[in-house]
Amino acid sequence: MKATLAPSSLISLPRHKVSSLRSPSLLLQSQRPSSALMTTTTASRGSVAVTAAATSSVEALREGIAEFYNETSGLWEEIWGDHMHHGFYDPDSSVQLSDSGHREAQIRMIEESLRFAGVTEEEKKIKRVVDVGCGIGGSSRYIASKFGAECIGITLSPVQAKRANDLAAAQSLSHKVSFQVADALEQPFEDGIFDLVWSMESGEHMPDKAKFVKELVRVAAPGGRIIIVTWCHRNLSPGEEALQPWEQNLLDRICKTFYLPAWCSTSDYVDLLQSLSLQDIKCADWSENVAPFWPAVIRTALTWKGLVSLLRSGMKSIKGALTMPLMIEGYKKGVIKFGIITCQKPL
Repeated sequence: MKATLAPSSLISLPRHKVSSLRSPSLLLQSQRPSSALMTTTTASRGSVAVTAAATSSVEALREGIAEFYNETSGLWEEIWGDHMHHGFYDPDSSVQLSDSGHREAQIRMIEESLRFAGVTEEEKKIKRVVDVGCGIGGSSRYIASKFGAECIGITLSPVQAKRANDLAAAQSLSHKVSFQVADALEQPFEDGIFDLVWSMESGEHMPDKAKFVKELVRVAAPGGRIIIVTWCHRNLSPGEEALQPWEQNLLDRICKTFYLPAWCSTSDYVDLLQSLSLQDIKCADWSENVAPFWPAVIRTALTWKGLVSLLRSGMKSIKGALTMPLMIEGYKKGVIKFGIITCQKPL
């Protein structure tokens, strides 16, 4: 089933249009240098107000992200399977906990993302794929099986990389799919070698959004497609210089638990892609389509199995569970947006 998007939710942008919303060179996102990794989320038109990030702070963020997923990935797989991302639902759908619809919705998220980017099953050019922020490899294995492509996944978490390789071996996909520990901002790949560059809910972890996007473009082959699905904050309204203080506070609280640097908007990503002369730039707000997801995760956590697994997993998992209502609040109040941004690298 295909998504039904209102015309206002889809923005197709020509190559020559340059947005005046924000200078891409100023989209360096960084965190406050504190032990709790609290981040600055102030967004401004013309600049992003951030504190100076020392190298040690960036390293601390990377270590925090790796440790978070080292600890929590097993719990997620046990409860939700190998796809560590939102599901895609029809607007206003009600999927009960007993339904198998949640995992199907996660597969649908992959399919809808490919469809939105214009990557079809008949696409013969998809031979090599990179999964940037691969989790335990669910997307990589699915895409490799779908297209018969070779897929390489990268993650900061050694636990995730090992588990992803183990699952690939168990599914007889090791000849097609492999996973390694690597930094998305310094990818260990040659220029222009991937027909599809896939980033499913990893962009929110990137402390330097401009460098992140440049790396995605660098490794994409000429004519290759780039798909970014990520958590964003809302676009700023005309004349608005920053998010409201209460909005910034809400995002800061989420950042503290999930090891996130400053957020940006879908407009910021569009600006960056336009500055690099990418083609066929499109974006959409899929917030309504993911609305049932976090309530479902909370209901799962409150089952006996969920509670036992949560306690066994450790404090990071417990803090993550306690922060989930803030994600719901952010979506309901329109502060958090679930965005998809796609483009094509020129031939």
